[in-house]
Amino acid sequence: MTKPAVVVLDYGSGNIRSAQRALERAGAEVTVSSDLKVCANAAGLVVPGVGAFDHCVAAVKKLKADVMIERRLIAQQAVLGICVGMQMMFSQGVEGAVESDGLGQWDGVVTRLNATKLPHMGWNTVEAPGGSKLFEKLNGANFYFVHSYAATAIKTDLSNPIKPPIVSLTNYQGRFISAIENGPLSAVQFHPEKSGDAGIGLLQNWIGQL
Repeated sequence: MTKPAVVVLDYGSGNIRSAQRALERAGAEVTVSSDLKVCANAAGLVVPGVGAFDHCVAAVKKLKADVMIERRLIAQQAVLGICVGMQMMFSQGVEGAVESDGLGQWDGVVTRLNATKLPHMGWNTVEAPGGSKLFEKLNGANFYFVHSYAATAIKTDLSNPIKPPIVSLTNYQGRFISAIENGPLSAVQFHPEKSGDAGIGLLQNWIGQL
């Protein structure tokens, strides 16, 4: 049986090799690449992210990977964002006094979590609604988080006939968005590559849709 071809986008962010190993364990044939043609032709594209929102967005745009991602989504080709790779998909990020435009796939703002202890680091549960494919057989499982920023809301146009996104939530002194499934675009705030068997199960669920 042929393994699905998955590319991890290399734009200078960290955690690329650990993501590669987790995806391989989940059953994909994985390449790490900054070659936009290679990324464009993959069955699935993973956009990782570690560090500041504005720096990650700037690096993606410098590579012109934002255009490639947009074209993949228009063509209904799967993209998975991880951690800051999820945050970048929103329209804006605010870190301290710095307000930056994101990739604009979702209308929402990434802001500092309203919590007494940051970063939010460690294991936490995800509340996934019915119909989630990413969390099939995983609802209530623990995943590993390391972040101080997240989106708490996503704006949707109720007059839009397109099926609204499936939004999963996590509580850390208030709820934030920990995953979104929106047609070909999926994203998670936690690190599946650091989340043991639950993380591998989620990646298997994503790969199974390719």
